[in-house]
Amino acid sequence: MNPEWPDIAYPAWRETCSALHLCLQIAGKYRLARTPWINHSWHATLYVTARGLSTSIIPDGPGGIEVEFDLIDHLVIFKASDGKSTSLPLAPGTIAFFYQAFQNAIAAIGGTPDFDGHPNEIPDALPFAQDHALRPYDREAVHRFHRALVLVDGVFKRFRTAYLGKVSPVHLFWGSFDLAVTRFSGRRAPLHKGGIPGLPDDVAREAYTHEVSSAGFWPGGGGVECAAFYSYAYPTPPVFAEAAVSPEAARFDAALGEFVLPYDAVRLAADPEGSLMSFLESTYAAAATCAHWNRFELECAMGVPGRPRPF
Repeated sequence: MNPEWPDIAYPAWRETCSALHLCLQIAGKYRLARTPWINHSWHATLYVTARGLSTSIIPDGPGGIEVEFDLIDHLVIFKASDGKSTSLPLAPGTIAFFYQAFQNAIAAIGGTPDFDGHPNEIPDALPFAQDHALRPYDREAVHRFHRALVLVDGVFKRFRTAYLGKVSPVHLFWGSFDLAVTRFSGRRAPLHKGGIPGLPDDVAREAYTHEVSSAGFWPGGGGVECAAFYSYAYPTPPVFAEAAVSPEAARFDAALGEFVLPYDAVRLAADPEGSLMSFLESTYAAAATCAHWNRFELECAMGVPGRPRPF
């Protein structure tokens, strides 16, 4: 099976992408307000599902509430552990209207619609309740984006298996709107300087307490005008930028401080999954080698279904 990777050219759905990002931030803010803190903000992220993106179960209301963005039928579905449920359409409209409707839906199934109403990591963004600009919603573009997320999620999850050290889940950070997976060396990192727009310094510093090699996928935006994959190391080791990585289309972006690979270079490759995996593996190897990680103790063969690891 070799599914076709969809065209998700960012300029064609830029405004819809921005609107979806803000709607996902509202769901993420709700999860953040109700879920106990986990290291590196892993308690606040979203997860790819067969139909879209989910908060997973949130401790609220009758025991638990889950919010799923169904990007096939274009609904936001709210489910409580006592069986109550409701939904909202994903459609053209304002963020202010969606924010109020989201809060009403949480209250209707017994949840607590009390959470911070300001976007994160978006420069000069209005509070949700004050964002009355009419936003489009391109259903077909959103559906294509979901198909891409499913394919990227699968490759990231396979890449995750080839590591014995601490490694993050594959999850979507709704602040920066990127699907990410992160490997850790196990060593403490220098104090992060903070200064990320729209993100409190203590959150950034807690996220980077330890050395990382992190890879991810953006749909576009934030200075990157196309869908792209990225890979960076914190702290950035000497000569990391000069490391040889693959595939050929990958390059180091000095302004971003990380390696970048356009999504289209993967989509149009003869073997998209192999092309993306080569980027993940080669950029990780560059980070780990340049920073002198103990790779022998941290790495292992990629996981195979039904086969326990040798011990």
